[in-house]
Amino acid sequence: MSDNVFERAIKQVWTAHKNHLGPGHQNSLILEPGNWRAYDPFLFLAEDWFTRGSFDVHPHRGIETVTYVMEGKLEHYDSASEEQDELLPGDAQWMTAGRGVIHKEDPAPGETVHSLQLWVNLPSKDKMTAPRYQNLRSANMPVRQEAGATIRVFSGSSGGVTASTHNFTPITMVELIVEPGASVKQELPGTYNGFFFVLEGEGKFGRDETIGTERSALLLERAGDHDRSEVTITAVSKLRVLLYAGEPLGEPIVARGPFVMNTEEQIRQAYQDYREGKFVTFGASSEH
Repeated sequence: MSDNVFERAIKQVWTAHKNHLGPGHQNSLILEPGNWRAYDPFLFLAEDWFTRGSFDVHPHRGIETVTYVMEGKLEHYDSASEEQDELLPGDAQWMTAGRGVIHKEDPAPGETVHSLQLWVNLPSKDKMTAPRYQNLRSANMPVRQEAGATIRVFSGSSGGVTASTHNFTPITMVELIVEPGASVKQELPGTYNGFFFVLEGEGKFGRDETIGTERSALLLERAGDHDRSEVTITAVSKLRVLLYAGEPLGEPIVARGPFVMNTEEQIRQAYQDYREGKFVTFGASSEH
């Protein structure tokens, strides 16, 4: 580590409990809503185990959703077309709700899907942007290879490898697969806030080598005034982990159900627009 790169530690570690929501649906709130300042620019992260019919058609405005599939086949529909996308294990979908989308995510018949869905806040200037979605296929993601480590770059960059994913809020999302005993460093802008979620195995994270095991969430300490920072990940057993990090917005947040805006008036307008059928389907899609 060079003198001007701050080595981050882990500020907090937790494992969220599972909730039984009904037949065929369990979930776990990894990042609970309401902790806006602590998680900024992230709003919410849910881990779900669910079968077909668990989620009905529903709207969003003012956010992006990032859905990552761990197990099963997930089908995604928009509200008007008959087109259908499928996400397989290791794939992600980056959906920009912007001014309003109506969609549905459903496991394929007979499948149980295990997934993560992250909500990313949109800057106030972009909350009413045109909707879009980007399918991020695991097999097509840029890959950084290090000794004993494979880093798949879904958004942002890692070790000079950069994803082509379009972001309104600058976000780094990487999947790290690290062999036992191997270590890898991930550099981040000093301003970024972020966290790990361990998918499989056990590892040591950050300056103090904090232990994380399967389903652990590990919140990074902030880097203060440092322009550059990095975090070290060492595998104890074979480790598979996601890192999400991004630029905090520091803007007012008013959230009601599936809508996240900056003022109460904007929330009231969102509900009115939805009731009046003004929400649109996706304006564009991108495959990577």
